[in-house]
Amino acid sequence: MARVRTKDLLDTFDLELISGEEGINRPIVTSDLSRPGIELAGYFEYYPSERVQLLGTTEMSFFETLSPAERVNRMNDLCRDLTPCIIITRGYEIPDELIEASERESVPVMRSNSKTTRLFSHLTNFLESKLAPTTAVHGVLVDIYGVGVMITGKSGVGKSETALELVKRGHRLVADDCVEIRQEDQDTLVGNAPELIEHLLEIRGLGIINVMTLFGAGAVRSNKKISLVINLELWEKNKQYDRVGLDEEVIKIIDTNVTRLTVPVRPGRNLAVIIEVASMNFRLKKMGVNAAEQFSDRLNNTISRGHEDL
Repeated sequence: MARVRTKDLLDTFDLELISGEEGINRPIVTSDLSRPGIELAGYFEYYPSERVQLLGTTEMSFFETLSPAERVNRMNDLCRDLTPCIIITRGYEIPDELIEASERESVPVMRSNSKTTRLFSHLTNFLESKLAPTTAVHGVLVDIYGVGVMITGKSGVGKSETALELVKRGHRLVADDCVEIRQEDQDTLVGNAPELIEHLLEIRGLGIINVMTLFGAGAVRSNKKISLVINLELWEKNKQYDRVGLDEEVIKIIDTNVTRLTVPVRPGRNLAVIIEVASMNFRLKKMGVNAAEQFSDRLNNTISRGHEDL
């Protein structure tokens, strides 16, 4: 089932439908847009007919210079089976040739009063958000000091309880139990909560609580870029855990690598504080301050001086 249809643009951007109403449910499969200037000049060899087509001042003024026969041919060629819609900007009058071709091929023609470049930008942002690759992960997403931290782990390990403690410490909940993730750019993952469970936390023994109602609007946010993944697991006595922090583990989500830390869980460990410090340390690393590397350099220098004294 198509995630975006032409009707979505009509409703979202308050466009005026002129003709081609039968095709209003055509699917939009790409966020790329087209301004078919070279096509109006007669070159359709690489015409991206599957894109939303925008006609602005440049295209419409050039169209006026064409002969009557050329106008009919160009508009017939613009309206294809795959074309989701054609949008005329700046409130220009719709050419009769375009109306006739669009009605015949059921290609919706819509009009906007916005400037072409502004509408182009808004449409691109909207389509990239709607058409971005998506996935869902079992976990909790919290905004900690501006760092989007996704807490993962097996059911019952303490993810929601840790998130509740983080909220009490002044941080903001994005999603609990299920994090919907979309890849907005090559290295940008944005997470949000499903609408059904937005602002809600499930705490065993208490049930469902509404974080925004209890702690206020400042305790939640609708979405956040995911920068760090912290995986909680029960402490295994014979397993070796990283004690220095030189080795950085990554996890691949969709097509993006995200730094992951594994934090062992056992009675007496304050997970909220540990995750809070991990977030601050992550920010420091991004600023070029790496405590593990500094310690390693000091240790190597101390060892070197010891050898020189022998």
